[in-house]
Amino acid sequence: MEAPHSQATEAMTRLTLDSPAEMQELGRKIAKLLRPGDLVLLTGELGAGKTTLARGLGEGLGVRGAVTSPTFVIARVHPSLTGGPALVHVDAYRLGGGLDEMEDLDLDVSLPESVVVVEWGDGKVEELSDDRLHVVIDRVVGETDDDRRVVTVTGLGTRWSGAGIDSL
Repeated sequence: MEAPHSQATEAMTRLTLDSPAEMQELGRKIAKLLRPGDLVLLTGELGAGKTTLARGLGEGLGVRGAVTSPTFVIARVHPSLTGGPALVHVDAYRLGGGLDEMEDLDLDVSLPESVVVVEWGDGKVEELSDDRLHVVIDRVVGETDDDRRVVTVTGLGTRWSGAGIDSL
C-alpha cells in the first residue's frame, strides 16, 4: 500500500491587468520575490503576454540583454548586472519530449544559482523542483482589441509559503 501524499503547500493570487505595460510591471514586482534556485513556469495562449512578463522579470532582476522570446534558440542566459542571480529564459514550445529533452539544456545545473523561467513548461519541467512559481495568463480569445489579462500566480512548495505572493 502506498503512503498518502502530503498536502502541497500553495500560495496564490489572481490579478486583472489591462495592458502590456501592467504585465511588464507585474514581472518587475515578481522579480523582487525571486532568489537563486527559483523555477518559474509561464503558461498562456500565444500572445497572452508570457514574454512581456519575462521582460519585466529581467528588468526587475537587473540582468544584461533584452529579454526576448527564445523560441528559436530554446534557452537564453541573461547574466546579472547587479550581483544577483542570472535569468535563464527557456521556451519549451518546440520541446515535445518532456524532461528528457529539457535535460539536454542542463537546467538542473543552472537552477541552483539562477532564476529559471520556462515558457510552455507545463508537463515538462515540474520535476526540476518541488518548489516553483506557476504563472497562468488568460486572455480574451478571438478577434478583439481587449488587452485585459487575468493572471493567476501560484507558489507551489514551502519556498513560497509566506513569500509575499499575496502582495502582488
